[in-house]
Amino acid sequence: MKNKLYVSILHRQVYPAPNLAPWEFAIEADGRVEEAFSRLFSQISDVELTNFVRSHLPFVPYHLDKENHQIDLRTMKLYALVHEFGDEESKKFVESLPYFR
Repeated sequence: MKNKLYVSILHRQVYPAPNLAPWEFAIEADGRVEEAFSRLFSQISDVELTNFVRSHLPFVPYHLDKENHQIDLRTMKLYALVHEFGDEESKKFVESLPYFR
């Protein structure tokens, strides 16, 4: 069964009600989609921790760091979910992103 959910990419949260916290996108989705958001948010946090440790190693240039690409990939997946399950305003916003041009 689909429910209205409120997603904050910035805060990495999915909320069941609009007044619980700030959010950027309203979507209609079931629990599997909510779980996909949570899993992607968790993966980004894990990669960021790896990046933090790596940032203290001066011999690996930032632009060659494959973990940065992993964050980009997961961010694109998050926006793809927003596009698939979001309202028209959300879809238009996602379509305007450089990821989807």
